[in-house]
Amino acid sequence: MRLIGYVLTSTPQPSEDRQRLDLINAGVDSSDIYTDHDGECARPSRPQLNRALNALRPGDTLTIDTLERLGRSTQTVLAVAAQLQTRRAELRVLDLGGNTVDTSTAAGSMLFTTLAALTQMERELNRERAHDSIERRRQAGTNLGGRPLVFTDDQIRRAVRLVEEGQPAAEVAFDLGMSRATFYRRSKALDE
Repeated sequence: MRLIGYVLTSTPQPSEDRQRLDLINAGVDSSDIYTDHDGECARPSRPQLNRALNALRPGDTLTIDTLERLGRSTQTVLAVAAQLQTRRAELRVLDLGGNTVDTSTAAGSMLFTTLAALTQMERELNRERAHDSIERRRQAGTNLGGRPLVFTDDQIRRAVRLVEEGQPAAEVAFDLGMSRATFYRRSKALDE
């Protein structure tokens, strides 16, 4: 029986390092750890998760640190569970105390489905809370965060004049240290 690890991160460090260390401490060989980054997994197929699933043999265990690593929705998590059942493999979720959730039994399958639904609900509640917080700050007129404007309106106006005098917009934007798209967006905002 072999342990296969799967890591999903939104940023390469330090989350990836922590997850990898947790998996190694749980007995997963570092060469058996597969990693997807959040930008990649927004697509329906996560290449490294697919490789991890393909590496599983009957009796092997897919090891993850949290259930959320398998997917963003209950449907996605249950699809992975079905693949595990087909391969006669087990799932070990470390944040559940390191216990194995045996998806081949009725009780294990029910627990897994319930946990997947709770994971999705928690994600949706967090999204709602964040949205409510932003809305309250917007109504209060407070700073919503984001990057501060690096260039003043006067700098943008001067750059617009240079373009009107015949200099290419891409060149003017490059000289300012911004993308052409940002230059156009900022100059359009001045017109409004």
